[in-house]
Amino acid sequence: MNRLPALVAMHIPDGFLSAPVCAVMGLLALAVLAIVLKQVERRFDERTVPLMGVSAAFIFAAQMINFPVLGGTSGHLLGGTLAAVLLGPWAGTLSVMVVFLVQAFLFQDGGILALGANMFNMGFIGTFLGYHLYRAVRTLLGNKGTVAILAATAVSSWVSVVVAAAAAAFELALSGTTPLVAVLPAMLGVHVLIGVGEAVLTVGVIGFLLRTRPDLLYEPREGDTSHAP
Repeated sequence: MNRLPALVAMHIPDGFLSAPVCAVMGLLALAVLAIVLKQVERRFDERTVPLMGVSAAFIFAAQMINFPVLGGTSGHLLGGTLAAVLLGPWAGTLSVMVVFLVQAFLFQDGGILALGANMFNMGFIGTFLGYHLYRAVRTLLGNKGTVAILAATAVSSWVSVVVAAAAAAFELALSGTTPLVAVLPAMLGVHVLIGVGEAVLTVGVIGFLLRTRPDLLYEPREGDTSHAP
């Protein structure tokens, strides 16, 4: 049986993580979710709520479309950076975490016991890292121009996927599922390519919105630095 697709899958199935790793990652995910809910409530904005629903629905649908990578594996949009660029780090993280919750419980995409790890890797790392890298690259490139926005989107999309994949590899290694020297190169080798697909898709969506509805892109309120980790 070819275990490569399961071993390098970003949605970690049940049976691949040890009980202690599942417990720790579950607690981390719950802590992140509690903080995110508090921050979203504090920044409640009537404009954001429907955009959160539309963004989550789009990401959910887009994740159903897979593209081939290598070795029998496939990739799809994770959507963390896309959600962060549209909604900011807090609302973006909440939206993506809800998507993974629904996928796990209704479609068995990723394990229930591994849900905390999947939500932390893809929902938190993918979105939060994506957002702060996006802001940093935009600042370096002059902040408001189209080229700066799209370049920042591409870089942050790719990096967030690769770092989330590395986190999953460490969790698999800590669980004793496979040695780190085997799983880390395998995960990175596949997700370096998946990250390219993530960057292309995310830049495509953000580029379209820049031409049609640039007001939908999230901009932090002046003087608001409390979204820093």
